Amino acid sequence: MREMERAPNSNTLLSLIRMWRSEHPDRASSPEWERLAANTKKTWGSALNKFGEKWGSVPLAVFDDPRMTQEVIAWRNSRRDTPRAADNGITVLQALLKFGMQNALRSRDVANEITKLYENGQRADIVWTEDDLNAFEAAAEPDDRPVVDAISLDAATGLRRDDLAWLTWASVREFTLVKETAKRSGGKRRFATIPRIPALDAVLADLRNRHRDPGVETISVTRSRQPWNLDTLTHEVTRIVEKAGVVHIDVPEKDKPPRTRRKHLHDVRGTFVTRLMTTTDLTDEEIADIMAWSPADVRRIRTIYVDDHPRSVALGRRIARGL
Repeated sequence: MREMERAPNSNTLLSLIRMWRSEHPDRASSPEWERLAANTKKTWGSALNKFGEKWGSVPLAVFDDPRMTQEVIAWRNSRRDTPRAADNGITVLQALLKFGMQNALRSRDVANEITKLYENGQRADIVWTEDDLNAFEAAAEPDDRPVVDAISLDAATGLRRDDLAWLTWASVREFTLVKETAKRSGGKRRFATIPRIPALDAVLADLRNRHRDPGVETISVTRSRQPWNLDTLTHEVTRIVEKAGVVHIDVPEKDKPPRTRRKHLHDVRGTFVTRLMTTTDLTDEEIADIMAWSPADVRRIRTIYVDDHPRSVALGRRIARGL
């Protein structure tokens, strides 16, 4: 990074990177960069480093040439073996070039219309079922209890990973959880207000008994009685998911076998949605507001996991009885 902090030409991509995100102690980063969550800065910073190495010395004027779009697509395609990382790089480049346009340093965004490689990016219809939760707990070893605790808490709150790991007892209210979220909306902090359903009350009562080091106030803690490291939490969940075989099977396309996808920690959020549907009288619009989702995503989950499931089970029983 020392190379990136040397004074580049003022009209290069590297100069724009430095203007957006400064790593020099005597220069402040832009307000747009400072508004990003810490975890986003870490992930996006890695992508910026790669762009600095790849195109740092390229004049900004080149990024106003439509032909540069093909260069960016070629860069994306060269990383097709890691599609999520490639797509993240495109997202970061789009944000960087948009910052340049806002500061009158550029006139177009050559990355704006580039599509994503990662086919599984839309996962709104992937939800952990109660069978998945049971299989996960059965596959966990006794020493894995903190990981099971985290999944149980997520299924009862629907929080994103960052908010789940950093949720403290101070957020617990009589009828709700109130948490300032790690993710911003429109550059502003968002507060998540989560209704306390019976499943959450049971989880909170159980987790009250976990041992914590002095000063640790998070509801979910690790084996070492500390708050979770985000990457460690993801790794631990993935390890047990693979052992338990917790997967989502897509509806097969014509003449093609069904595709199987491993379920992620993030997909547990949908479990909470199904619990809101089955234990409360909240409307889809109200649930969408709680989750910061679209009502269409909520309706899709209701159709697949709530409305159709009992009907399908009943039909299966009738078929089995020969009726």
